[in-house]
Amino acid sequence: MNQHVRIVENEIWLAQIFSALSVRKGGVVRRKIFDVERKVGRKALELEVRRRGFHLFECGKQFVIFCDKNDVIMIC
Repeated sequence: MNQHVRIVENEIWLAQIFSALSVRKGGVVRRKIFDVERKVGRKALELEVRRRGFHLFECGKQFVIFCDKNDVIMIC
């Protein structure tokens, strides 16, 4: 596969994640780690989350993204 095509597909996949209604409302998005690694890679997801000022967590086999720029406090 052409590398340019792959980059465009990665950008589309990330755009789809961050166009979800829950993102626009400051909610939470979950994605399977396996899917992220297969589609775009951990680093690409992390960079996009950082660029947006959101928070990324790894829990079990899932990435959890808090789509809010406010501080996150883990209670327990």
